[in-house]
Amino acid sequence: MTEEVVLMKGNEAIAHAAIRCGADGYFGYPITPQSEVLETLAELKPWETTGMVVLQAESEVAAINMVYGGAATGKMVMTSSSSPGVSLKQEGISYLAGAELPCLIVNVMRGGPGLGTIQPSQADYFQTVKGGGHGDYRLIALAPASVQEMADFVALGFELAFKYRNPAIILADGVVGQMMEKVVLPAQKPRRTEEELIAQCPWATTGRTKGRRPNIITSLELKPEAMEQNNLRFQAKYRLIEEHEVRYETIDCEDADYLIVAFGSMARIGQKAMEIAREQGIKVGMLRPITLWPFPSKAIAEIAARTKGILVTELNAGQMIEDVKLAVNGQVKVEHFGRLGGIVPDPDEIVSVLHDKLVQA
Repeated sequence: MTEEVVLMKGNEAIAHAAIRCGADGYFGYPITPQSEVLETLAELKPWETTGMVVLQAESEVAAINMVYGGAATGKMVMTSSSSPGVSLKQEGISYLAGAELPCLIVNVMRGGPGLGTIQPSQADYFQTVKGGGHGDYRLIALAPASVQEMADFVALGFELAFKYRNPAIILADGVVGQMMEKVVLPAQKPRRTEEELIAQCPWATTGRTKGRRPNIITSLELKPEAMEQNNLRFQAKYRLIEEHEVRYETIDCEDADYLIVAFGSMARIGQKAMEIAREQGIKVGMLRPITLWPFPSKAIAEIAARTKGILVTELNAGQMIEDVKLAVNGQVKVEHFGRLGGIVPDPDEIVSVLHDKLVQA
């Protein structure tokens, strides 16, 4: 397969990209609005072409534990789900982080709490960025705003996961998962040979031990002093990720009096709102976090120092705004605008809120 441009949904792009980047396995369970990931993989039958394993598990809990098993052998494995399903995976995600196992998780968010609605949301920010499972751990979190990024972030997610031996997550909202756009698919990469796997993942349990004790993969440590050392090592790794892996996009921030901060589909709407506001004579810029963790705190603080106010827009009741406020540290006024229940606002709503809460305040 060579590079090609096709029209597809964001969820479908995830599936195509997984095959083309050389993924070894996918373990998942259907749930709206991300079911097309599994459905597309089943339709494409990569086990016949690349050898990739695709398995519908009996539950979300089973799926994440299959990921744990595959990741422990050094394989490029992944899962996908939507908000309630990811809640069920949280214990396994914490285990993966505690065992320092690389894997890729995809969450195409829907409204909650509880079963909520199948309509789009961004209300899993806390669950992902603050750690929905137990213990002091972090997930490398990528927030796509287009179908192209849904495809691109599969390879990037795996790259970062293996670089730091840490789970990575693509945190998309239902809009990006279900929307259709043109996407450039990458050329097919070969899956790693067993020799390449062993060379790249000497920590993995592979059965190729050459007379020595096999590697034992676990997140369990019964001695408090040793567990503390494990956690201190994790925190040092997280600081390293924060230093080197922050990603964000800025638009028209050089002369901006006001700043919109948004991710995912809300960044697309925010960009249009920014353009409308500028047509009205209001100098507005936008910053889009691409990594929700590590969060672009320094970039936001630098821009905030020369603006009059910040509007954080999210499809939730106000979650990312906490990190924006921490970044700004009281330099300027920070306001929030969000819609709930699966309602997606239009750009004019954002412009109106910008007027009322910041420009005319």
